[in-house]
Formats: sequence, C-alpha cells, structure tokens
Amino acid sequence: MSEESRVPFETEPASLETLPAPLEMRPSRGVSLFWRTFFFLSLLLVGCTVAWLQTYRSLEYEPRALQSANQLASLVNLSRAALVHSDAIARVSLIKTLASEEGLRIAPREPTDTFRLYNVDALSRNVAERLRARLGPDTLVAREVNSVPGLWIGFTIDDDPYWLLTDPSRIGSVTGTTWLIWLGTAALLSLTGAAVIARLINRPLKKLSFAAGRVREGDFDASQLNEAVATSEIRDVNIGFNRMAQRLSKIEQDRALMLAGISHDLRTPLARLRLETELSVSDAVAREHMSADIDQVNAIIDKFLDYARPDHIKTDRVNLNQVVDAAIFSTGQDPNTHITTHIPPNTHVLGDAVELQRVFTNLIENAIRYGRNADSGLVRIDIAAKAKDDAVLVKLRDHGHGVEPEQLAQLTQPFFRGDVSRSAATGTGLGLAIVDRAIVRMGGRFALANSSTGGLAAHMKLVRATA
Repeated sequence: MSEESRVPFETEPASLETLPAPLEMRPSRGVSLFWRTFFFLSLLLVGCTVAWLQTYRSLEYEPRALQSANQLASLVNLSRAALVHSDAIARVSLIKTLASEEGLRIAPREPTDTFRLYNVDALSRNVAERLRARLGPDTLVAREVNSVPGLWIGFTIDDDPYWLLTDPSRIGSVTGTTWLIWLGTAALLSLTGAAVIARLINRPLKKLSFAAGRVREGDFDASQLNEAVATSEIRDVNIGFNRMAQRLSKIEQDRALMLAGISHDLRTPLARLRLETELSVSDAVAREHMSADIDQVNAIIDKFLDYARPDHIKTDRVNLNQVVDAAIFSTGQDPNTHITTHIPPNTHVLGDAVELQRVFTNLIENAIRYGRNADSGLVRIDIAAKAKDDAVLVKLRDHGHGVEPEQLAQLTQPFFRGDVSRSAATGTGLGLAIVDRAIVRMGGRFALANSSTGGLAAHMKLVRATA
C-alpha cells in the first residue's frame, strides 16, 4: 500500500490531486423545540413571579408602615403614661419590669449622645415620619445610640428627653435575604413547572419525529402512533400519520410486486429473442448486433431494478478492501484500463457488501465509460481511502476531462447524463443516482468534484466499523 493513503486528501488536493468535495455540508442544528418552549415558559413565569413580588412589596409597605408606627406610638405613650403616674419607688420597679418582660429599655437622653437615624429603607423612613406625626416633631428614631444598635425612639416626659430601646423587628421589615429566598423558591417551582409543561407538549412531537424517521427508513410497522390519546389535535395528527404510513406501505408493496413482474415479464421474451437470434439469424454481424441490443436491454432492466430497490437495508461489518477488489474483478481485465488502489489493509465499514460492491462497480464503469483519454485511449482510475474519527473517507477518480462545475450537483439526479461529450455513451443515466441512494441508505454521504489535474472524483464518507 502506498504512503499516499495517509495524506489528508479530504481537505487538501494531495495524494489524488482532487479538490475537496462538500461531504461535511449539512444544515446547522438549531435549538430544539423543547428548549425553546422551556425558555419562553420560564421567561414568562419568572417575569410574572418577579412582577408579583414587586407589586406585593409595593402594596405591603403602606399598611405595614402604618401598623408598625401605631404599635410603636402606643408603646411609647403607654410607657410615658406609666412613668408619669408612678411614684419614684414604683418607677424604678416599672423600668425593670419593662426591661425584663417586654424587652423595653428606658434611659435619659443626654446632650452628648451620638446616634444614627433609622433610615435604612423606604419602610423605616415611612415609620419614622408617622411616629413624628403621632408623637411630635421632636421625636427621633435611631438605629444606633452611642454605638449600641437597636430601635431607639427619642421622646420627652415633662420636657425631659428620654430614649426608649426596643427590638428592631417590631417594625417588621422583610430583609433582602428573605425576599431572595422567596424569589428563588418561586423561580425554582416555575422552572420545574415549565420543564414539565414543555416535555408534555413536545412528547407527541418527539414520537412523531421518531415515527417519521422509521417511515423514512422503510420500517412501516414500527411507525404506528397511538390513536387513543386524550388531546384531540394530537389524536387527529396520529390518525392522519398512520393512514399515510399505511398507504406508503401499500405503495411500497405494490412497487416491489410491479418490479418483480416487470423483471419476469421482460426477461422471458428477451431470453426467447436471444435463443431465436442464435438459431435463426445466419448473418454473424447481424446476430452480434442483435445480441448486443438484448444485452443492453437486460442491463437497462438491471439499472431500473437497482435504482428502485427498497430504502431499508441492514448494515453489517464489511471489509472495504475485499469489496473494492471484487468490484474491480467484476469489471473485467481490459488492458487499456489501469486501476490503482491506496487503501490501508483491513479497513472495515458498516454497510451491505452487495450494495457496496454495486456502488464501486457503478463508479468504475462510469469512470471507464467517461474517463478515457482521447489521445491514448487509456483509462486511469485511482481509488484511495483513509480512516478519520468514526468515518472512512473514500475517493475514486478518473483522469478524463471532468464535467462543467454547474453540472456537478445534477450528476446524481436520475436520467441525467452530463455534458455532450459524456452523453455519447449509451446507458440509463441512473448509475450515479444508484450510488448516491445506496450510500445514503448505509448512513454515508456522497459528493462529486472535479480534479485539479483533470477528471472527475467521487468522494464517499462511510461509517467506520469498530473492532
């Protein structure tokens, strides 16, 4: 085997001097319907949750501020009244009782006291304003006095200033951490609900996609969908799809029966014509031409049958070296045809051995028919292969004149014969179409490209068989 087989011929015109074929061109995969549905549902639910929480917070501030201000004002007024109407001995006992039982601390307010106003958020500022409205404009609401944190309320008793220290939780403000926990919980529940809804919506579509893939592979029995689902729209789609699959299955059976009948009904009279020709035609030249015409009709029937083969085939591990050697042997030993192979030993692919041999036979016959050198009458064909990742890349090229670039995409169309120089040969125009269909049925890809030094090259990407 030549060292040229290890040259990266897929992307560089190196070993067989062939321009790269578009084997990797395929439509880019977008975001799946499940993720699109999940994203939009999540966006909607999270947006609604955030809007609801913000609305709740906005509507909650006013009544919460009013309630907290009223409670604090009542607390200050009650403490003031108790201190005013108690004697000196009872006042000390009252202050101790308030501190131990109610968590209230009352202390004189000194001119040297330092404090920080309680204005941490909109709620605290609102409460402070309402307390000043209830208790007087000289009322102070602080969150720290002399570096001691708490809820400090400055008030007066008989023109004497006092501090009342109580728990800041009496204002009842909800901290940012609490709001964050609420928001996170609501978002998590929303996302979980969105995922469940998206999965329920996309489950019938996923089943439909799987069934469509089975129909594409020709497996009509495994493509039946449930016609008893609860959703009326999905039920109608499933019923319509099942009827379509049944009709396609019937058409496929009718086609196979028709092809078998055509093969039998045409080959029988052709066999009689061949026998009659051999026995009744005395002119050797005429007999030879008639036999050639009968052989051509037989070949045309074979091509039609090959092209109309069912799409569903079973792939197996195939030795590429043996398939190529068998295809070369089946084309005969023409002294004017030189075929060179550069295939690493023991190269295995997934496919059908008969189909794969038919592919290489058609490509070699096509190269012999159209790639002959007009001056020398010789046909040179190069076949190379290399393994790359999970695929085997194969290239077969001739050294003829190639085709017009605008005709490359049409060569795999049924009954298309290429330019005028190539249409001089007889045939059905199905050879490359058969090759393309067979490779696709085996899970591969097929493309054609002109060689940089003349001739046409066939590029194949086959599934690599693991050991």
